[in-house]
Amino acid sequence: MSNNKPMPVATEISAPFWEGLKARRLLIQQCNACNHWVFYPRRHCPQCLAHDLAWREVSGAATLYSFTLARIPTLPDFADEMPQKLAVVELAEGVRINTSLSGLAEEQIRVGMALQPVFAEVDGKGNRLLRFTGVDQDASALEALPGLEPQVEVAASDVRRIDFNDAAALQALVSEDFSGWSNVVLVDQALIDAFAELSGDDYWIHTDPQRARLQSPFGGTIAHGALVQVLQSRMKLDLGFEITGFATQINYGSDRLRFPAPVPAGSRIHARARVKSVELLGRGTQLTLEINTHVLGQERPSVINDLVILYRG
Repeated sequence: MSNNKPMPVATEISAPFWEGLKARRLLIQQCNACNHWVFYPRRHCPQCLAHDLAWREVSGAATLYSFTLARIPTLPDFADEMPQKLAVVELAEGVRINTSLSGLAEEQIRVGMALQPVFAEVDGKGNRLLRFTGVDQDASALEALPGLEPQVEVAASDVRRIDFNDAAALQALVSEDFSGWSNVVLVDQALIDAFAELSGDDYWIHTDPQRARLQSPFGGTIAHGALVQVLQSRMKLDLGFEITGFATQINYGSDRLRFPAPVPAGSRIHARARVKSVELLGRGTQLTLEINTHVLGQERPSVINDLVILYRG
């Protein structure tokens, strides 16, 4: 996944640790002189000061030493991970590692709980970060690079079919209640760059991560509002009904289009919708569908689109 989340930079001393993670191995240093385990990576043993350290693989068995739940993103780029489950874990060898927790609900987290490592893939180049989860979790399922997530299919028998001329049934669809959430779509820097090239909108706030990190009020690059709107076409919404009997279905435009909140590069987004109004007109049946797209975990929508759909016989 390409995004603007800050990534560790390997040094000559720490490189074996990061290379080990790529191979799904947890390597830490041990002093050959006094057998003391060492972390973070360094040149000498803090116990006996000997310059005789060796990298050795460990199981990753650990316990939770302390944790905190960050409900305000530590950087805007982490808005898709809220709340951030920041932790200090203690390996069986006695060293402590700053990390984050994966695959655990808030009520499952407790100091002293047994943990196992998660070698979380973070880009398409095989780079991984070390995270932890409970010993009763499927750690391998948490390692995959997040991207498009499958939608749970709705059984055909559960979908209500309504003729586009059935005024009473159509009016009954109008509601203040939203549908369930759609599938999840990843908005990474590569997608933003491709849209910038296609649209010609290559403003630095979208395409220059380094400058955006220093100068943008969002702390990094963000997706174009128009891109997020277009991505609504990828959202598979379970509306619970299907309009039938028409000859053509036309995207007639939008009555309202707003971009209330940014979508930082690397975010995952999903959407929900409600039928806002239905009108039977001379030119056909006009249905207005309010679609709200959110960054995963965020209450405030990133795009509000009152999409007007016209059905003609």
